[in-house]
Amino acid sequence: MKMIDSHIHLDRYKDNEIDFILEGSDWIQALLTVSYDFESCKRNLELSRKYHKVKPAFGFHPEQSLPTEAELNRLIDWMNLHLSEMMAVGEVGLPYYLRQDQKVSNFQYGRYFDLLETFVKLAKKWDKPVVLHAVYEDAPIVCDLLEKHSVKKAHFHWFKGDEKTITRMIKNGYYISVTPEIVYKEKIQKLVQTYPLELIMIETDGPWPFDGPFSGKMTHPKMMKESISIIAKIKQLSENEVSEKVLDNTKQFYML
Repeated sequence: MKMIDSHIHLDRYKDNEIDFILEGSDWIQALLTVSYDFESCKRNLELSRKYHKVKPAFGFHPEQSLPTEAELNRLIDWMNLHLSEMMAVGEVGLPYYLRQDQKVSNFQYGRYFDLLETFVKLAKKWDKPVVLHAVYEDAPIVCDLLEKHSVKKAHFHWFKGDEKTITRMIKNGYYISVTPEIVYKEKIQKLVQTYPLELIMIETDGPWPFDGPFSGKMTHPKMMKESISIIAKIKQLSENEVSEKVLDNTKQFYML
């Protein structure tokens, strides 16, 4: 079955690991590799030029210290120069986990919000999808922002949130992607049960490691086959039907 990893940090793998992932990977149609910061953007661009299956997104991950004004301007100017090779703006969002660890004050959170709004406005201006790190109580805040700027092409990766927000996201046509965690996490299985298959993609978020049957293993796109199997059981469809649909979803969303 053909698959696309809709969210992977390919630049954070070692060179030999990247070769291993792409070696004999006829079944992988594309890898959407998201960026963490300026250096990550440059590395992902290099990888996309080396491997035709690698499709880069450029942005600034929220779970880190804020960039200086000069750093942000440099990043945006660079992104603007590489629009033709940029598949999406991402990964961007809000620092939920830093805030949970009390490493972000309310004032700083406001600055992260402003940073995200800058990227949302750019995604709208550039007519690019936006790839979002927005979970739990951050998700409705991000929905407000997307609605404010009339951004329709939103991809909430590894989403977790309440029923009210899920209903709102479905109504707005926002996409989600699920990781191999679906194999052993009931909350993700319940999310997929609720969410329309037409708005679902699959991802690994590699090299992030997983538990359950994947414990101790390097995160590899082949793990998505297990995700397809669970989604098929939940949706009471064949694995081929599910794999074809999520593949088509991803192609349409990212215009591949």
